[in-house]
Amino acid sequence: MPTQPVYTQDKEKKPLVSFIVTYHNEPIAMLQECVRSILALSLNEAERQIIVVDDGSEVSPVNELIGLSPGIIYVRQPGQGLSRARNRGIETAEGNFIQFVDADDFLLTSTYEQCLDIIRYREADMVLFRATSSTSSVPQPEAEGPVTGTEYMTHHNLCASAWTYLFRKAILHDLRFTKDTLHEDEEFTPLLMLRVENLYVTEGKAYHYRIRKDSITHRTDRRWKMRRLSDAEQVIYRLKEKADYLPVKERIAMDRRIAQLTMDHIYNVMTLTKDETHLNHVLQRLSRRRLFPLPDKDYTAKYRYFRKMTNSAFGRKMLMMALRLNKG
Repeated sequence: MPTQPVYTQDKEKKPLVSFIVTYHNEPIAMLQECVRSILALSLNEAERQIIVVDDGSEVSPVNELIGLSPGIIYVRQPGQGLSRARNRGIETAEGNFIQFVDADDFLLTSTYEQCLDIIRYREADMVLFRATSSTSSVPQPEAEGPVTGTEYMTHHNLCASAWTYLFRKAILHDLRFTKDTLHEDEEFTPLLMLRVENLYVTEGKAYHYRIRKDSITHRTDRRWKMRRLSDAEQVIYRLKEKADYLPVKERIAMDRRIAQLTMDHIYNVMTLTKDETHLNHVLQRLSRRRLFPLPDKDYTAKYRYFRKMTNSAFGRKMLMMALRLNKG
């Protein structure tokens, strides 16, 4: 390991990391805990930039933020959704690296410091880490890497949540989150991963996420479920269109990601609708796009089993019955 950091604050005259915190009506106490977890890191004021993007909250938290640190950048916009809020944060960010944080979550300081050390002392484009619902974690041994994002995605299933990695802003170029859609991470992350030349991966759990019944991912009304399913399907189609024009290595990596998303989508249709007729309509659409049957690949044992079961009407019927019993 070099004795001097790869990143030099005086030379670059930029923050090392811009933290983009997206906020929309979460309890103020959670936002404060989130920001405090960033302030607790070993970054000094010049090395960090905290950007809070308020996406149309009913009550502005600006006074509470000033009380935490006068250097916080507060951006308020009318309620336009998470994608636009993150894109606004990207445009505001001046740091060499970007970290997304949801306002109701927080960083686990001791483990996240390992990620900071990687970008300080190595030529990293991205550090991929784990998230946990636990409030504590233990730093792990040496991180694996470097590998390219393409190589990693070819051989691993990908956790696409945008808050599970720290990445170099320069690799973004014109890539942004698709506006007005759910599952925006599922589209953004694999496209970003293809741009990564030096990826480091740690099993350390550096991010705490809260499981909240009132969060958008836990809404149970039928209209919301159908929108989630529709948006997820459109994400798969957009990735497939892009994959068809990628070089061979990148296409192989993206094909694995698309197959994983397609499997997850079929599973979600089964569990959220419990409707065989609706499922058959979805499979017909996927088939027209050459996405079903699922590719005959040996990705994981779970993938092989699911592919075998969904390849026949009888298998799908048995799978849906098993899922109903399991949920019941």
